[in-house]
Parts: sequence; C-alpha cells; structure tokens
Amino acid sequence: MSGPMHLEPHGTQDDTLMLRLAVPKLPAAPRHGADPVTLGLRLPGPGHHDAAVNELAAELADRVGPAVHPYEVAALLEADGLSADTIRRRYGHPDIFSLAAALYARVPRVFPEPAAAPDPWRPDHLRCLLRGVLFALPALAYLLTAPLWRPGGHAAALVAAGILSWAWGQALGHRAYAWMAVGRREAARALLRGAPLGAALATAAAAAASQGSPITWAAAAQSLYLAAAGVLLVLGRELLLLAALSPLVAGAAVLPWWEPGAPLRAGLTFLALAATLAAAGRTLRTEYATPAAPGEGAGPPLRRSLPYGLFGLAAALLVLLAGRREPYAVIVLTLSMGPAEWLLYRYRGLSAAALGASATPAAFLLRSAGVLALCLLAYTLPLLPAALLTGAGPATLPLLAATLWSALLLQAFGVAWPPALICLAAAATAGAVTLLGLPPGPAALPLCCAAAALCLIGCTLRLLGRPAPHA
Repeated sequence: MSGPMHLEPHGTQDDTLMLRLAVPKLPAAPRHGADPVTLGLRLPGPGHHDAAVNELAAELADRVGPAVHPYEVAALLEADGLSADTIRRRYGHPDIFSLAAALYARVPRVFPEPAAAPDPWRPDHLRCLLRGVLFALPALAYLLTAPLWRPGGHAAALVAAGILSWAWGQALGHRAYAWMAVGRREAARALLRGAPLGAALATAAAAAASQGSPITWAAAAQSLYLAAAGVLLVLGRELLLLAALSPLVAGAAVLPWWEPGAPLRAGLTFLALAATLAAAGRTLRTEYATPAAPGEGAGPPLRRSLPYGLFGLAAALLVLLAGRREPYAVIVLTLSMGPAEWLLYRYRGLSAAALGASATPAAFLLRSAGVLALCLLAYTLPLLPAALLTGAGPATLPLLAATLWSALLLQAFGVAWPPALICLAAAATAGAVTLLGLPPGPAALPLCCAAAALCLIGCTLRLLGRPAPHA
C-alpha cells in the first residue's frame, strides 16, 4: 500500500445520493447546467443539527482543543460511547468521523503546558537553619570554660586538634555519604570505624603541640565532641544534637546575670559532651542494627575521599587566618553555614528550572550564570553589614564566604579536586604571607580569597554551565 486508507467519505457527495440512469444522451441542451442523465437526490444535511453539534463542541472543548487530528476526536467520541444511531439522529452526521471533523473545526487548537513537576531540590528550611545554629553552639563551651584554663602559649594545641578534626571530618563525612547509597548500616559502620580514629589522631596532634600540657585534656574533649557531632549530623539527628547541647545553652544564658562558679561551668560542659557522645553511640547502634544491604561490595575507594579532606584542611586554615584578626566575624561565618546549605539546594532547583526554560546550550549557560550570581549575592550581601557590626573589614568575610560556598557547590556535583587544590593554594599563600610578614600584610587573605573565588566561579560556569550535570 502506498498510502493510508481513507476511513471516511470525501468529495462533494458526502450528503448526496447519486442515481445514474442508463438512458441515451438527449440532443437538447440541459437546462440550468443540470446533467440529464443523473437524478440527484440531496438528503438533509447537518445544517439543522448545528445547535446540537455546537453544544457538544462546547462540552468537549477542553478535550478537543489539544487534539492534533480529527481522528483523535473520533477516538474520544468512541470512548464516550457515542453510538452511530445517536450520531445520525441527534447530530445529523453520517458517521463518527464526520462528526469528529466538525468538532475539530469548531474548537480552536490549544496546547496547554504540562503540569509543573515538584521541585526535587526543595530545601528543608527548618533543617538548614538548625544546622547553622548547631555549627555555632559549641563555641559556648569556650565561653563557659574560659576562666578554668589558661592556654598561654599552648593554644596551638587546640588549633592543631581543631584543624585535623575538621579535615578528617570532611573526608569521613564524604565516605559515610558514599556508603549511604549502599545502606544506612554500611554508613554507620564507616562512621563507627572512622570517628574514634579521627578523635584519637586529633588528640595526639594536640598532645604533641602542647608537650604534655593539661590543655591536652581540653583538646581531647574538643576532638571527641567534633567526632560525635559529625556522626549525628551525617545521620540526620540534628534535633538530638540540639538536645545534647542544651546544658551549654542554659549555662551561657545565665552568665550575664549570674556567676555559676567553676564546678557548674565545668559540669555543664562535660554534661553536654557526655550527652553528645551518648546520643552518637545510641544512633550508631540503632543504625548498625538495620539489615545489611544485599550484594555489598568493597565500597567506595578511600582515595575518593582524599580531596574532601584536603578541602577541609584548606577551609580550616582560611577560617583560622580570618579568626586571628576578626574572631567575631568567624562566628558570623559559622552561623551562615545554614543559609549556605539552603542556597546549595536552591541553586540545584533553579538550575533545573533554567534547563527546562532553555532551548539552546548558550541560553542555558546564560541562565546558569544568572542563577550562580543570584545565589552568591544572596549569600554574601547580608554578610557585609554583619562584618561591619562585628568590627571586621567589609572585604574579608564576604570573599571568604564566597570561596567556601563556591567550593561546596562544586563538591555537591561530585567535582572534588579543583576546589580542594584552589582552596589549598589560597590558604598556603595567605598563610605564608602572614607567617613571614610579607607584603601586602593583612590584605593577603582577602586578596587570596578573591582570586580563589574567581577561579571557582570560572570552574563552576565551565563545568556546571552545561545541561548534562543538571539533567
């Protein structure tokens, strides 16, 4: 067959019954152009049924409008159970195809947009806010215990333990999240093995830096807390961690009006630490009791977590350099980690929407650049007045925040080595200039952060400005 078969009558004979008589042609000319050998009987057409057809068209307009061919309307009428007798008697059409064509001609074409799909990257507002608060609450322990110990020249022990804990926690968190794709029991096992080891290594670094000073005990408590808190945050137990830190909140809340004394200061701090350790242990036991995932393999290789640990090291060094001159700005930066996480989700959601609204790769790149600029401005602009209120310079805090957020954005898409190396280079350069007293002096940190932020933004546009990572 060379073409589709016609399923409905065509031509001018749709409503005319033609009877051709076998008679010879007469010599006389026909009157009014009529064929003398043809008797034409015209049956009543659908004209007097127009009102019924119009009424049916109005009733089915929402379903006939999106049709792209009358046959779709015919299928719709057949699905509605319209019989051939009803079509002839009520609507005056010989068959369903004729009625479908009439309806198709009467209803304008409309092509509604598909219903908007729910945003899979919609952030949990309360959870992001809570995580930002939880990142800053441990600082209350230093406020409570400050009169109890004199770090003196051994403050480097706490710094060394904190930097190592931060780097270890980033690498362990990545490994636990990678295991989470296999099963929660496997993630809990990774945390159970890695968290105590990280705390022990951080405490050993503090002991070496303090040369056996009693401050080692404070560093050990800090390392244990960071390890336990990391376990709770990775496993999504933010409310449990908040409850464990409630003694710190209560103790710090009464300090402006009442001196609790050394025993209560130390007791509230150790109570919060014990509650955090107990909550982490109970959570690990609960998760480890879940059934193991079938077909468990060797798991993600350790080298995949290395760049995340290096980024944690670089971020800790950058924050330390900022805190040497602007300690209160660091507290603001810590509190901003909650909104930063919220904006990471919003970037992914807005990028998915931009992908649906773009027709070409160039258009998507332009929209992607706009989304990135919007998120960066939404994160850094509120930090300007916060930096001024804390007495810090207007440049360091926003530039450091932009560097860390851009690096975290790339990591969220699985791009780990570029942000790690860029942040390490910035931290090493700023640290060397600060330690050696080289020019430009205090301006080295904001300049290094600005250069790192520009490099990270360029990487983001090159790697995430394509449709593939967002599909």
